Amino acid sequence: MKMIPCLYAIVRFCPFVETEEFANVGVIIIAPEQKVFEFKLMTKKHARITNFFEQLDAQVFKTSIQNLKGELERIRKLSQDQDPMFARALFEEVVRPREAVIKFSNVRAVLMNDAKAKLDELYGYYVERDFVTPEYREQVLEKTLRKWFNEAGVGSRFDRLEIGNEEYHATFPFVEEKHGEAFTAVKPLNLGQDQPSKILDHGGAWVWRLAQLKRKGTLPERVLVAVEGPTDSTTPARTKAFRDVINELSDAGAAVLTYDQKAEILSFVE
Repeated sequence: MKMIPCLYAIVRFCPFVETEEFANVGVIIIAPEQKVFEFKLMTKKHARITNFFEQLDAQVFKTSIQNLKGELERIRKLSQDQDPMFARALFEEVVRPREAVIKFSNVRAVLMNDAKAKLDELYGYYVERDFVTPEYREQVLEKTLRKWFNEAGVGSRFDRLEIGNEEYHATFPFVEEKHGEAFTAVKPLNLGQDQPSKILDHGGAWVWRLAQLKRKGTLPERVLVAVEGPTDSTTPARTKAFRDVINELSDAGAAVLTYDQKAEILSFVE
């Protein structure tokens, strides 16, 4: 069967500009020559979104998705009666960068022979899978820390900042500055991956970053890594990998606390 070139973009929900956080909530796909303009949006399971974005009114998400759905249905109908160049121009107008709660990824190309099957595949990978990835879990951990810090009255002291110099820098979600320099930095770190090698790889990346900052004299005086490890104690290899990373983070100059040490974490930042 002949493969057809098509373009697609991922729909992203970005309710809070200041945090730059987003959730993938849909996919748009177009094959102008075949007059294909299809989309799939997250119209159910709203709790995943509202749980992820703290203090978000669920109605904001529902209304945003419904408005987008209506607009895309209108554009799909309009594109059926137009030449391929006009249909592509419509698509590019929809996905162009703008300041709004709904944004789109960069346009990507893919080959397909069945629009619906490819749309379902892309949606499954970018939207449904997005909520079970280690990266998503780390964002949840970050939100937990932010909530704790705000409740303790210290949240306003911390900002997301890059630490380092022109040679090397790393971004920390919680940085407190004193006299114009980073003094305290906090990094949530998910070490609950399903394989020991993945735990070592992800944790090792942050060991390396801390070591680079320390070597270049830009590591803050106080660094805390708040870690979440494997929840299944029946896998000794994962537990060992978790412990190895904790030891290496400590050797690199960080204090390391687990998420069940809430009081100690708050004591560190107060």
